[in-house]
Amino acid sequence: MSEKSNNTNRPTHAIWQVNGEGDKARWTRIGAAWMHKDLKGANLKFECLPISGRVVVREISEQDNASEDANAASNGGAE
Repeated sequence: MSEKSNNTNRPTHAIWQVNGEGDKARWTRIGAAWMHKDLKGANLKFECLPISGRVVVREISEQDNASEDANAASNGGAE
């Protein structure tokens, strides 16, 4: 088998469904991605599948992690 997955770590990228364009675009987070050690691919985990719009994968920033942690705490740790 190839390199071991690092799914036990925090994801490196977020997966978004984007509907619309420009300032009117609506971004909905639909999953996460973990880059492979060789950075030539990624493992993707979808919470739901988009039926319209486009899919965008973006690197997760420290600000994203902080707001995700705050959201999890307000939900009693349940996501």
